[in-house]
Formats: sequence, C-alpha cells, structure tokens
Amino acid sequence: MAFKIAVAGKGGTGKTTFSALVIKQLLLAGKRPILAVDADANANLNEALGLEVEQAISDVINRLAKNMDPIPAGMTKDQYISFKIHETLSEGEDVDLLVMGGPEGQGCYCYANNLLRQFLLTLSNNYPYIVMDNEAGMEHLSRRTTDEVDVFFVISDGSVRGIRSAGRIKQLIDSLDLKIKDKYLVITRINEEDIPEVQEEIEKTGLKLIGVIPDDELVTEFDRQSKPLINLPDDSTAVRAVRKILQNVGIL
Repeated sequence: MAFKIAVAGKGGTGKTTFSALVIKQLLLAGKRPILAVDADANANLNEALGLEVEQAISDVINRLAKNMDPIPAGMTKDQYISFKIHETLSEGEDVDLLVMGGPEGQGCYCYANNLLRQFLLTLSNNYPYIVMDNEAGMEHLSRRTTDEVDVFFVISDGSVRGIRSAGRIKQLIDSLDLKIKDKYLVITRINEEDIPEVQEEIEKTGLKLIGVIPDDELVTEFDRQSKPLINLPDDSTAVRAVRKILQNVGIL
C-alpha cells in the first residue's frame, strides 16, 4: 500500500503550495512515482505542478448523468466509470495527477467522493506515495476521502481564527474515528519568533506544531507569473521550510 499524505485546512492558508512543495521534496529524495490528488473543487494543484489536465472525475460523472457517454454493451456503470476515471489521470514523468473537479448537479459531491475513495484504494498498489490536496473546510472528512492516511497536515495561517479552525478539524477527525496515524499542525505566513503570541491557541487545538512557513516573496512571484511552484529553487524560504517539516516527521 502507498504511503498516504493528506493536506487540509481553511481556504487561503496555502494548502496547495504546501502540497506541491511536499511533492517536490519527495522527488528530490528519490521517492517516486507519486500520485497527486487534487480533491478541491477549486482545483489548481495542476498549475503548481506544471501539469495539463484535460478532464476531472466530475466531468466523467456529469457526462454520464446527461447521457452524453453511453455505457458500452457488456459493461456495468461502475466498470465504465472506473475505465473513464483511468482516462482522467494526467501523467507526468514522475508524478501523475488525479483531479476531482467541481460538484455535479445541484452541488452533490458525494458520488464523486465515493468513486475517488474506491479508485484510490485500487491505485494504492501502483504508487509508493500519494499526496492529497483537499478542499477547504471539513466536509471531505465526513465523506472519508481522507481515511487511511499515514500523515495528515492541517494548514493554518498565523491568525487566531485560522488556528481555531485547525482545532475544529482535529476535533472532527477524532469524532469520526478516522484511520489517520499522525496529525500535525503547520502554520504559514508566520515567523518562529512570533509563535509565542499564538502558543495558547496552538495548544488548544490538540495538534502538534511541526513547523512554520514564513512568507516567501518567490512564491508570490511564481504565482504572479504563473510559474509552477514545484520549480521553486531549493534554497527558497518556503522550500527549505517544507524540507525541514518533512524531516521532522521522518518522511525524509
């Protein structure tokens, strides 16, 4: 089975940047191939990784729901969907990407999540590492797409509101009894010397703070110029911070 890393947190905290830089560090350490999963309806992990995406899982489901893709004779609906989902994989040299896409119909995301969960179980035997960038919020937890995880990173910015949100994610994980081996807090856009100001809130989350990622002007520059974040130089502030975090948890 693959070693599975999941990333979650409220919107705007840098989940996708963190996910891309985790993948960068795994590649530098020779830990490949990697399956990257963009489970956020507002999908942009492909841009951070420099991969083209032709279709998402939700596209497959929407087309079937509208009878735009008739199921061939001799195949069940589930068999055909599984076949079509295989086609959605965006393949890179050492990283393949699976994109969830937006919700179907009136906003129901349940069927797509069920398919993703089943498909990931199948793919786990093909990749030594899976990195999942989850949607903002906590719904993916109740849908259990982030079950059976080895390391779960909860990302927050340095605000009290963000840290409290991270604590609520921890509470929901515990209440659902999800099979997650290790859970850690990562705080972005903050410096080490500023941590004492929010230490009390951090302790209330019940999460171990495993590292911080200060503001990095290079990340802003790469975003502004639409450059893949995975190509950030090894000595950039964010890259070095993520490397240290992965070393702290024993992944590197």
